[in-house]
Parts: sequence; structure tokens; C-alpha cells
Amino acid sequence: MRRIPLLVIPTALLLAGCAAAAPASTPTAEGPLTLSNCGVEVTFDEAPQRVVTIKSTSTEMLLALGLGDRIVGTAFQDGPVPDEWAADAEGIPVLADKMPSEEVVLAAEPDLVYSGWESAFSPDAAGDRDELEALGVASYVQPAACQSAEQPGKLDFDEIFREIAEAADIFDVSADELLAAQQEELDAIEPLAGDLTAFWWSSGTDTPYVGAGIGAPQLILETAGLTNIAGDIDMTWSPYGWESVLAADPDVLVLVDAAWNTAQKKIDYLKSNPATANLTAVINERFVILPFASTEAGVRSVSAATSLVAQLNELDLP
Repeated sequence: MRRIPLLVIPTALLLAGCAAAAPASTPTAEGPLTLSNCGVEVTFDEAPQRVVTIKSTSTEMLLALGLGDRIVGTAFQDGPVPDEWAADAEGIPVLADKMPSEEVVLAAEPDLVYSGWESAFSPDAAGDRDELEALGVASYVQPAACQSAEQPGKLDFDEIFREIAEAADIFDVSADELLAAQQEELDAIEPLAGDLTAFWWSSGTDTPYVGAGIGAPQLILETAGLTNIAGDIDMTWSPYGWESVLAADPDVLVLVDAAWNTAQKKIDYLKSNPATANLTAVINERFVILPFASTEAGVRSVSAATSLVAQLNELDLP
């Protein structure tokens, strides 16, 4: 039996969050749930029981909702699962270190492939969405990651909480406790006063790839009270020239820590390059480090903002 969880969330979330994506149909007590996901209509006649998750955001969404026992395989994980969910993640098969093939996905016999990147659903990756549907496998993209259609506008926590609620609807579970905890943590964040600027460096060296103006990096920076030097770029992430970084001379450098491009590697580059070594934030070692898996929209966005503020409070800021 499918039901709609009774969500304990702010009225503003209900009003504003629904505008970011096409609304799901209202399931009856015995009826299916139909929603539009990146422009693709997806119908769930019943809650999925066997799920392949691609990218950390999808895996951690299910773990946070207490659904680790429904994950039959993961792929392309961005880092270790946080301690609070580690026990529930033990024993889940890793299907591929990077993007899995359709053959690998189908071998796990899922009824749903849930991805944190829309690009997972292509013939040379996990499979085309129409083809998967024809084989009886549903597909779903974390809505904040939609690119082809229904991409949210400037991301806010109303939208993130809406996505948590939508995931709970799909799996016919309650998100009440999770949403209440997320709201409580968000309400406890005290952003820094003043007008401090920040540079969010995700990856790349010759041309850095940075957090721009409409996605999770921008939301996390704003929540912490920082002004993003790339905030005027109408993208989630974007290339950004070092000349622009030098001209802005940001107060703080937010460094994303990933196995393929560690925060320490970024620090070493900043200190060894004669130009960037003269940045005020480098001279004063105003580095803030966030794990990659927490920097994409999802159940770790609030905790990323909490961590950012805590680290900022430890720095010698102007």
C-alpha cells in the first residue's frame, strides 16, 4: 500500500519548494505515484525494493531514510559514507568504481536505478532511460542534478528538503524525522557577519572548476555568510580563470577534497605557484576543506554548511 508521509516541514517549503520541479501526482491509497523527473515521466506502482545507486548523493539519500537494505549495488561513489550511516552501508556491493555499464547494472536485477548525475543514463553508461523502462527498470535522477529539463533555478534548502520528501514518497516511507533534524541543524547555523568573500575550488588546475551561482556551492557559501566571487555565473559549476581569482583576492578559499584531486594537492599548488602564493587567503592560510560527497545537493548540504561555519570560526579572519 502506498501512502503520502505526513511531513513536518515549514510552510514556506511547501509553497516555494514545489515551484522548482514538476509536481508528482497524488497517489491514492492503492494507486501509483507518477512524477516528472528531468522531463521524463516516471511511474512507481509500488515502492522499489532493489535499487542500484550511482553517485554518493543517491546512496546517502537512501541510507538517511533508513533504506540501506534496499540497495543491491552502488557505483561511482565520491568518498566514504559518513560515520552515522557506515554500519548500514556495510556489505553493499560495489558494482563499479566509476560509471557502471548497463550490463553490470542489469546483472544486479534492480527495479530502480537512482543516480546523482543525469549523465549516468546514456547507452554507454548505465543505460538509456527508455531502454531501462522497457526492461522493467525504473530510473530516477536526483532533481537538483537535472540538466536536460526541469533544472531547479537558484538552489535553496526548500528545494533540497522537497527532494528528500519526494524520495520518501517514492519509497513509501516517512521523512518526518530526517526533515525535522535537517531543519533543526539549519536553524542552528549562525552565518558570519561582515562581507567576506570566498573562492570555491572543486577541481582542475590549469583552469579551476569552481562553484558558481545557482547550485549547492552557492547555497552553502550563502548559508555561512560568505560572498562567492563566482556567484554572478548562472551555472552550478563553471570554469574560472586564475586571473579572475587573483583580481578578486578572496578572503577565504574553500577547497573540495576528492581522491582524484585532494585538498592538500590544491594547497600545495596555491603555495608553489608564484601568482597564487600572493593571495591574501594563501598567505594567511585561510583554507576551508569540504569532502566532495558533501558538496553536491543532498542530505549532506546542511552539514556541509555547518562544517564550513565551524572551520571559518577557527580561522584568523579580517
